[in-house]
Amino acid sequence: MLLESDYIWGFLLTLPVIAFLYASVGHGGASGYLALMALFSFSPEVMKPTALLLNLFVSGLAFYHYYKAGYFNKRLFFSFALASIPMAFLGGLLEVDASVYKKILAVLLIFAILKMLNVFGKETEEIKRVKIWQGLILGAIIGFFSGLIGIGGGIILTPVILLLHWGKMKEAAAVSALFIWVNSASGLLGQLTGGVSISSEAWILVAIAVVGGYFGSYFGSKKFNNAFLRYMLAFVLIIASIKLFLW
Repeated sequence: MLLESDYIWGFLLTLPVIAFLYASVGHGGASGYLALMALFSFSPEVMKPTALLLNLFVSGLAFYHYYKAGYFNKRLFFSFALASIPMAFLGGLLEVDASVYKKILAVLLIFAILKMLNVFGKETEEIKRVKIWQGLILGAIIGFFSGLIGIGGGIILTPVILLLHWGKMKEAAAVSALFIWVNSASGLLGQLTGGVSISSEAWILVAIAVVGGYFGSYFGSKKFNNAFLRYMLAFVLIIASIKLFLW
């Protein structure tokens, strides 16, 4: 059962904070949910579908607010999504060893940490147009690992967009939000097709995460200053990444 831990209240109180932090920068928060579940010793079998389910709702809210604010670039989105959707489904069908799963997740969390600390991918005025082959290859790679690990891929896509000057910060957030949603839906469908089930208790977590996600995406899309939030989130992910490498 999801909610039987002795420290479950700590988990439930932290969950909407993670949703708020991620949604404020246009993300669904799967890497954060996975990190949080790892800290509370959830099993990998529970972590993957639950993280993707939470991702669907929070990234959907993030996309709504960023789209409404006028930041969505349809062409940029489809450049990545065309290949990522089927590959996320394929990744969702596969199972990986628990120890391997944790190590892969720890490595992917490093991308989130670097992005939150602005180590790479700073905004620029010089915007380049992504080539079709670039979008297809990158989308396929991110999509596959999204389905395999149980994330939407935004923690990788957003910094890549900024690093290669394919879009500005808010534009990258809007594209990543919908990218995360379609990959999460495809990856979750792949897992359900492969026999994975979702606990009824997961819907309680959805309701809690939606509250944080709504307010986070609202303030984030309205030019909320995310610098302090990024550093706080990076701190949480560093702790989780260390735990995943050691256990």
